[in-house]
Amino acid sequence: MSANDDRDPLFRYDDPVFADERLLEITHLPGPDRIVGRDEQMQRVADALNPAIFGSEPNHLFIFGKTGTGKSLISRSVTKRVISEAERDDVTVKYAFIDCGEQNTEASIIKTIAQIVNDSTESGVSVPDRGLGTGDYYKRLWQAIDRCTDVTIVILDEIDMLEDDEVLRKLSRAGENRRISDSSIGIIGISNKIDFPDHLSERVKSSLSRDELVFSPYDANQLVEILEKRRDAFHDGVLSDDVIPLTAALAAQEHGDARKAIDILRNAGRIAKKQANTRVTAEHVRDAKEKTEADRFNELIEGSPQQAKAILYSLTLLTENSTQKEFPTKIIYNQYKEIAGRLDFDVLSERRVQEILQEQNFLNVIQSEREGRGRGRGAHAKHRLLENPSIVKKVLLRDSRLAPLENADSSTRSPETNRRT
Repeated sequence: MSANDDRDPLFRYDDPVFADERLLEITHLPGPDRIVGRDEQMQRVADALNPAIFGSEPNHLFIFGKTGTGKSLISRSVTKRVISEAERDDVTVKYAFIDCGEQNTEASIIKTIAQIVNDSTESGVSVPDRGLGTGDYYKRLWQAIDRCTDVTIVILDEIDMLEDDEVLRKLSRAGENRRISDSSIGIIGISNKIDFPDHLSERVKSSLSRDELVFSPYDANQLVEILEKRRDAFHDGVLSDDVIPLTAALAAQEHGDARKAIDILRNAGRIAKKQANTRVTAEHVRDAKEKTEADRFNELIEGSPQQAKAILYSLTLLTENSTQKEFPTKIIYNQYKEIAGRLDFDVLSERRVQEILQEQNFLNVIQSEREGRGRGRGAHAKHRLLENPSIVKKVLLRDSRLAPLENADSSTRSPETNRRT
């Protein structure tokens, strides 16, 4: 009698494809031997954080680079190594990793940092989820940092999503303003917008002295090496010889995004398993690329109002039916009015549509640029999709309110589009 004979037959207790799928999860932090092509950047981050090993204040650091270039990975990896080395000298270093895309208010960030570093048996304070004002959360944060750590490292991922940069000023000047006396704070800000510092308030610019570091995209060879380091996520012999090179090549086309490459590889394995195949092939990789792109875009627009989705659908329709890739607000607005009519939506003003397009630009759903019309004629904005229009349409049509558009004739062009193509 086998060990599985008494198990619930509804479920599977073996995995013919994956040996350890966790190695392909985004949250997985690989060991230093699995990190590829980032020796220089790793050393720069280590140089900034090095003082923390001895209980001294680290240098603040801003890291820039496109999605999937290893910014968060290197920041977390080096920080954990700092913590380990500091322990050898009885120095307590703690770190808080904050995704500003999810927590972007001053109160939520301060509360989360305090909850992570706090040990109520040492600090004598608690940090509740609710019930305190921002000022009270700051007071408890300073107590937690001073009494529970020698150094606190705060990693702010997607720092450009901050609702208010005042938190940067207060964290960076906590020692100078005597909010803390027995500890210090180091800040690592991570962004894919290299001009983010230009938009900081003057008070923050003057108080936040920092180093800056840019991560370049991975090339195809580096992506192959990264994926090879994750091959043991699969059973031996499961991956056909062309799977990793093809996955790397597809991801290299998209700005050298290692995160996307790993996502594609994981989804290829899942698709193969779903189809009851014990071998992952190039066909699975191509199917996985489409699924990965759709999943990512869905994450970007998840929670977006239906009016915003209607506007995005309008831009998608224009892109599909034109040789152009960029469209002025006016043309998008004309297409949107027709789409809103079909969906029985209230028609927003052109100004409000422009604002929503700018919001989508900020969220990296689209790219918007202002273009001059010539001397004395002002400027107007042009907008383009950052994702394949077929993927965008597929994701948008998952919303039941937009479903009536699915059977519409996709070859129908708006009068504005016909005049310009």
